Amino acid sequence: MVAAESPPIVLLGPQSTAPMLGRVFDHFGVTGAVAAITAGWQEREDEDQALRRAAGGREVVNLRLHARAEEVFRADPELFEAHRAKQDMLRQYQELYRQRLHHAMSAASHMQSLATASVYEHHGVPRRGELVAAHLTGAIAAVRDLDDEHAGMVRDVERAFERSHRPAERAAVRRHRDEISAAISGAAAVAVAGGHVAVLLNRIRLFDLAPVLADKLVIAWSAGAMVVCERLVLFHDTPPQGRGYAEVLANGLGLCTGVVALPHARRRLLLDDGQRVSLLARRFDPALCATLDAGCALARQPDGTWRASGSTRCLYPDGTCSPLPGPSLDLAPAGDGDARSKEVTP
Repeated sequence: MVAAESPPIVLLGPQSTAPMLGRVFDHFGVTGAVAAITAGWQEREDEDQALRRAAGGREVVNLRLHARAEEVFRADPELFEAHRAKQDMLRQYQELYRQRLHHAMSAASHMQSLATASVYEHHGVPRRGELVAAHLTGAIAAVRDLDDEHAGMVRDVERAFERSHRPAERAAVRRHRDEISAAISGAAAVAVAGGHVAVLLNRIRLFDLAPVLADKLVIAWSAGAMVVCERLVLFHDTPPQGRGYAEVLANGLGLCTGVVALPHARRRLLLDDGQRVSLLARRFDPALCATLDAGCALARQPDGTWRASGSTRCLYPDGTCSPLPGPSLDLAPAGDGDARSKEVTP
């Protein structure tokens, strides 16, 4: 349950072709400084000129999380080695989960294909569609259980790392965290850009910024939108290696709950395939699976309800991909900030 006094949080699609930051800043009355998290851009995190133009004259304070983390690791080799070992373990967990997921999702997909007919035959014996539907429900439940199990394992690894090495208490981390927290506290809003999703999440976690961000207006796009949600889901229906299934990567920051962010959805998902849409929606139900393509925006209001721009779509268990019911998010026409910014990095 979101508290009534919770600040708004805005999830956007990629900003490279249809920048919306200026309109969002205007809509929420942002007049002060904007703290920027661009760690997902890695070594290019300082290349934020387009973001500054999008801010429309507002001061932008780049928090430089990626560069700060590199400084921390140089100053604290023990922490660096422990962090690298943790990441190696998580990669092994992900690969084993992916192998199990392939079998579980194949079973669910097969049951769903059978469920499209009310009656089918097995070795010449008719079977009722209700029986297939029950098995489909069970197959989806097995996938959900596997997702939960994997997310729990990842959480355990992260917590063990924090207990053993206490990064927040180490001098190299603490100095930077104090500076970052002060910058965020003095900002009117925080902008979280996209890029490499795992790097972005790890840098924010290294400096334990979730509690500080929870009290601010946060505007996040692409990978940034994925990171601020409760669970981070990777997805691609047609990757180069063949048929793909969405997979849970990690637990996100949890700044907003009940939403699975799907940036670049039109490019990565077969949204016209009702069976795949239904399976994805049922798998993460009751969370809202929201497409975040260029020009899309989804905003949590202070009362905890969500409003979406007209181009935003949600995936539903019945296999449809349609707008979110209720009042829409009415952003003002593009201002000077949007007009000047044509290529904010996704």
